[in-house]
Amino acid sequence: MEPALMGAVQAAREIREGRLSSEELVRSCLARIDQLEETVQAWAFLDPELAVNQAVQADQAKRTGQRLGPLHGVPVGIKDIFDTMDMPTEDGTVLHRGRQPLSDATVVNRLRTAGAVIMGKTVTTELAVFAPAKTRNPHDPQRTPGGSSSGSAAAVAAGMVPLAIGTQTNGSMIRPASFCGVYGYKPTFGLISRHLVLQQSRPLDQVGVFARSIEDCAVLAEAIIGHDPNDPDTRLAATPHLLQIQSEEPPVTPKLALVKTPVWDRADESTRAAFAELAEALGDKVAEIDLPASFNHAHEQHRIIMEADLARSFAKEYETGREQLSGVLREMIERGQRELAVAYNNAVATIPGYNQELDKVFEWHDAIITPATVGEAPLGLDSTGSPMFCTIWTLCGMPAITLPLLVGEQGLPLGVQLVGPRGDDAALLRTARWLVEELNG
Repeated sequence: MEPALMGAVQAAREIREGRLSSEELVRSCLARIDQLEETVQAWAFLDPELAVNQAVQADQAKRTGQRLGPLHGVPVGIKDIFDTMDMPTEDGTVLHRGRQPLSDATVVNRLRTAGAVIMGKTVTTELAVFAPAKTRNPHDPQRTPGGSSSGSAAAVAAGMVPLAIGTQTNGSMIRPASFCGVYGYKPTFGLISRHLVLQQSRPLDQVGVFARSIEDCAVLAEAIIGHDPNDPDTRLAATPHLLQIQSEEPPVTPKLALVKTPVWDRADESTRAAFAELAEALGDKVAEIDLPASFNHAHEQHRIIMEADLARSFAKEYETGREQLSGVLREMIERGQRELAVAYNNAVATIPGYNQELDKVFEWHDAIITPATVGEAPLGLDSTGSPMFCTIWTLCGMPAITLPLLVGEQGLPLGVQLVGPRGDDAALLRTARWLVEELNG
């Protein structure tokens, strides 16, 4: 097998056991990038010499008997909103062009500690919001890869790197993973530090991972999860054993709740048909349930929070360079500027109530099953698609993973999103692996 197409867990094992070097793996990834980057355009910054030098150092560390981390010698793509001290971080906007951080984001530091090779910076949409950047879908270059973590999803899907990091404030992890046909996992809110990551909204911003398998999602997430005093929304708690638990058999056959959400009528007809077939295939392992009527307002509550926080977070960019911002971002900021404090505070205050209602669902079900997107990646490059099937779960800080299990009527990937209770990420990944095996077995 071409080393670039190996899974991360396999590649790390091959490196540890001396059958593969990190340099061989990185050079294989660089060859894939040389072959495909002109079409896919997943990278905002890539220095092949820097990547190879990191790999050489990783191989030297192994030869000298140094302790090897779980990602030793494995390349990872980093969304270009994470500060990286040896690479520029430009946040997808000309207003930050040439910006060179002086230190690493906590996530990047933890990746280095785990032995990873920081391959380069992957393309993000403008300030990680909606305006598309240059990246194209590897399955069809005339279609969007989704956003805002466009380059991370596309790079993994194209075999340029086995792993990549992204973020989600609405649907910026799950949507591009679905469109590009890879696994995208967004852990419970507060499990991963956002220190020195571009901030949009403190109540909503969450870090996630892309990979080509559930076990690879687990090994990457486990390496970067943990309390960080620089992010007050992280907490002191034991790191969940994601890699171990996801590989175990569930103690009982999981029971899934099919939740269509209040935006079901906006899903493509082919998506609705695909989920009907999926439910039929699962039989009595899934039951359709309706969310309480209060969830009909969840998308509006999310919009209020996000746009008000965008107005605050990007006040400097708006004041000094508004003409260089996209029209869609300017409009969101301007709506956010008009939001009243009472509306914002009321919107944030709804989150605990929504979670209490969802807790009742999880008393009887192991996970919620729902679409990841309205459909396949839409044709055209002037938008990144709708995040509406991610909004509720992001607002509530739920762990979510999209599984590339379905194919739409155009032959493109269609993700199946699983959502679990807050804080029970390992069980969610175990249920996800069970579902993949159940449907592919």
